[in-house]
Amino acid sequence: MQATITESPFGKLPDGREATLYTLTNANGMIARISNLGGVITELHVPDRDGVLADVCHGFDNVTPYMGDSHYFGALIGRYGNRIANGRFTLDGAEYQLDVNNGVNHLHGGADGFHRRLWTAETFNTPKSAGLILTYISPDGEQGYPGTAEVTVIYELRNDNELRIAFHAIADKATPMNLTNHAYFNLAGKGDILGHELTIFGDAFTPVDSGLIPAGAPAKVAGTPFDFRTPHAIGERIDQQDEQLGYGSGYDHNFVLSKKEGEGLELAARVADPASGRVLEVLTREPGIQFYSGNFLHDGVSGKGRIYGYRSGFCLEPQHFPDSPNRPDFPSTILRPNEEYSTVMAYRFSVV
Repeated sequence: MQATITESPFGKLPDGREATLYTLTNANGMIARISNLGGVITELHVPDRDGVLADVCHGFDNVTPYMGDSHYFGALIGRYGNRIANGRFTLDGAEYQLDVNNGVNHLHGGADGFHRRLWTAETFNTPKSAGLILTYISPDGEQGYPGTAEVTVIYELRNDNELRIAFHAIADKATPMNLTNHAYFNLAGKGDILGHELTIFGDAFTPVDSGLIPAGAPAKVAGTPFDFRTPHAIGERIDQQDEQLGYGSGYDHNFVLSKKEGEGLELAARVADPASGRVLEVLTREPGIQFYSGNFLHDGVSGKGRIYGYRSGFCLEPQHFPDSPNRPDFPSTILRPNEEYSTVMAYRFSVV
């Protein structure tokens, strides 16, 4: 069986434009559904240890909820994944004010970031995969960012049950660029994720203040509830008395990955669901990964016939560090003219 891709209507935007849903199916029957609205992954149907498929991704079945408070379910995030303090930064002597949409801070590209944009879509097939190429031109000043940016994101569902996402961008002015995907996973397809066993291949994290902005230098995870260098259930230490867990109401922190030199795709995190046997591995070229344990989900969020309640899904978002434009000690996120932003991440599924 060859990987296939089909398309169907996904609903109308408030301005009357129509969104499309693309269904990618690989040779094993794994299914990924992705829309050109915000590049959202709406569904991921993955086999368990008995070969039974379940949808392991939070999402909605039409565009309307994605135009509201969608919790960024499955979305492409840009221009900047994570938070920028007070929505402000200075670049080449000029100060920029971004959209403020998370208390006093800027989060995930602003209220109308890439997750709410209708992207131009093109499909493709290879002997081993089915894919979707999304392109978007972000104009100068959009959500406060300098420069016009041309962005391309390529989703590719491979026959080895890996969904690979490649990001590319160029800009005509220096601008922050930190793209990622914000899928929420529940490998059981129901219930909470507290019994999922998580490993993060990083020996430090970036502590935050009460606004979830990095405060000070990265700290070692050893001896803290943030030590996932060996597998721990997500819920094992999540309610411990700990200042950092208190600030995030659980885990909502960037981990500094223990990456080797070079730009290859490396394993950043691994999650196993003991009940179903499903395993998710997240691979990246990025220096960090944000782990979020669904602390702000609530029973009022529902879609696809499911309720997405408290801690019903987790996110592992490969990225550069939060607030990097204001932190010269962090790896730079500035994309300059005549440079190309290029990074790759992958969600790889298997069973135990």
